[in-house]
Amino acid sequence: MKECFLSIIIPAYNEEKRLLPTLHRIYAYLSRQDFAFEIIIVDDGSTDNTIQIVRDFKSFDNHLIILENKQNKGKGYSVRKGMLHAEGKYIFFTDADLSTPIEEVERCLPYLMQNGYDVVIGSRSMPDSDIIIHQPWYREKMGKTFNFMVNVVLLKGIVDTQCGFKGFKKEVAKEVFKRCKIDGFSFDVEALYLSRKFNFKIKEIPIQWENSTLSKVNPIKHSIQMFKDLFGIKMKDFRGYYQ
Repeated sequence: MKECFLSIIIPAYNEEKRLLPTLHRIYAYLSRQDFAFEIIIVDDGSTDNTIQIVRDFKSFDNHLIILENKQNKGKGYSVRKGMLHAEGKYIFFTDADLSTPIEEVERCLPYLMQNGYDVVIGSRSMPDSDIIIHQPWYREKMGKTFNFMVNVVLLKGIVDTQCGFKGFKKEVAKEVFKRCKIDGFSFDVEALYLSRKFNFKIKEIPIQWENSTLSKVNPIKHSIQMFKDLFGIKMKDFRGYYQ
């Protein structure tokens, strides 16, 4: 059996409307490649038909792995679970709506394979980023404000920490995610903060991206929690939680 080259992690919570087209597109793309791969769905305690859709898809695709949370734990928890389970030499996570096309993997992999980087992250905010459908203006404004705060408090120099398309070398993913604590939407910031803390090289690149109208991010509740998390990360590091 060939060693797994690429793992794709997809956290899913009540994604019956979006997940099946995503699975078909990812499988169609990866099945044309000449490397071994796995697709890991982490069902986060869905209460709709998500898990049955995934099980039905698995019946004809042995590349699919299903991990289940018995109750809703959060996106960060689910991504962490998938990243630590993955066997690929390179491990990416992406959103269930596939806002970033899976084909963008081709743009990311050379940085991990040849150019000496340990982490590659997609960015919606660089000059060459291709935004097909923008978020509502207030979400874009809140996102830019959050990223400004991230730069001030934790991660200077990263333009877009929240784009849901990131790739890691396997050994880097294991080192970073085994230390992550955040279960919610700020997990990206924590993972990048730890990547930099342990001197892993991060490359941010422009990607294609398309907003989904079915986003589960609550602009008020989740924004407040994410701002709290920024200072929580700093405090955890100060107290030695990330050793």
